[in-house]
Amino acid sequence: MNNFSVAKIREDFPIFNKVMRGGNKLVYLDSGATSQKPLSVLDAERDFYLNHNAAVHRGSHLLAEEASEAYEKAREVVANFIGAKSDEVIFTKSATESLNALAYSFGNSKEGSPFYLQAGDEILLSEMEHHANLIPWQELAKRTGAKLSWFNIDKQGRLDLSNIDELINSRTKLVCLTHQSNVLGTVNPIVEIAAKTHKVGALFILDACQSVPHSSVSVKDLDIDFLAFSGHKALGPTGIGILWGKAELLDEMEPFLFGGSMIESVTMTDATWAPVPRKFEAGVPNMAQAAGLAAAIKYLENVGMDVIANHDRELTQYALSEFEKLSGVTIIGPKDISNRGAVISFTIDGIHPHDVGQVLDQYGIAVRTGHHCAWPLMKKFGIAGTTRASFYLYNDISEIDQLVQGVKDAQKYFKV
Repeated sequence: MNNFSVAKIREDFPIFNKVMRGGNKLVYLDSGATSQKPLSVLDAERDFYLNHNAAVHRGSHLLAEEASEAYEKAREVVANFIGAKSDEVIFTKSATESLNALAYSFGNSKEGSPFYLQAGDEILLSEMEHHANLIPWQELAKRTGAKLSWFNIDKQGRLDLSNIDELINSRTKLVCLTHQSNVLGTVNPIVEIAAKTHKVGALFILDACQSVPHSSVSVKDLDIDFLAFSGHKALGPTGIGILWGKAELLDEMEPFLFGGSMIESVTMTDATWAPVPRKFEAGVPNMAQAAGLAAAIKYLENVGMDVIANHDRELTQYALSEFEKLSGVTIIGPKDISNRGAVISFTIDGIHPHDVGQVLDQYGIAVRTGHHCAWPLMKKFGIAGTTRASFYLYNDISEIDQLVQGVKDAQKYFKV
């Protein structure tokens, strides 16, 4: 789009016609949890069910051929979007499943495999990880005897890299980090950390849920080994996620689901696996959701990922400047715009985050409240939770003004 217009964008999203409590218009500032869906995504899913519905890779009739073609074209769209090869893209139900699948597969690896872990090995994380990129590795460490280590977070909400050469060492086998914090908005220096990871022979796994929907992400440029993201945060449907991995690593990985479609041959006592990616896609997949995700990615590409990133940056910079003017309000995370995503988490003196969320809801303002599936991070900052506003391509400056006024109204209501 040569002339980016939020008003024009919003015409593609039916939900913005919804009337909220008190007759207010919807101010949706919770895209970090899940994004809204344009008509083209809804139409793509509906078109699949109306005209092409059949189980993919399971029939020789016309509908099965059309369904399979739509499914594999969706895989190509995703691959091109992240700079990957098509056969390196695996469809899952969510990013959470993608990360759990890796941890489960690694835990079943045999000695000699690049994924084999044992006592003395180390898995490196950070204090800002979402539970989905923390608990699977906790469980893997328990199963294998490996040790967890982590990057600390400084007062500004950025990774403390002062001891990176101690943390990434000869015992390190896996480094599992978020690209962008869902709480702090911090965008981590992945290229630098991945280079050090590979220097010691370890593997790098990236949680890209908060970055892929908002900016151009290339797995080649980042030089990582695995990546996970979810469709529903990128204008796509729920129920579909992506696991990307380097082809040679996927070839060596053990399957994490068993059943139809993922086999090459089967006897009553044994089985061999189909080539990647089918090896990891047991059962009838999320076919209509794949078509919807492809439509979502095409929508994002039509707008332009650089355009979206710039728009996010303008919104965030404005929000940061306006929040700095508020008394009794503390931003949790970086207060400058560099290496920062479109997320503002904050606390208000004397008001619980849930109460803030309820007050804002009375004005049609939808935000997230609580610990945001990041309890260790909350404990790091000594807080129970935050109120979080997250922005996307369908938000504008006026909505940030409404958010700021809503914060003032909450302070007035609670007399703080």
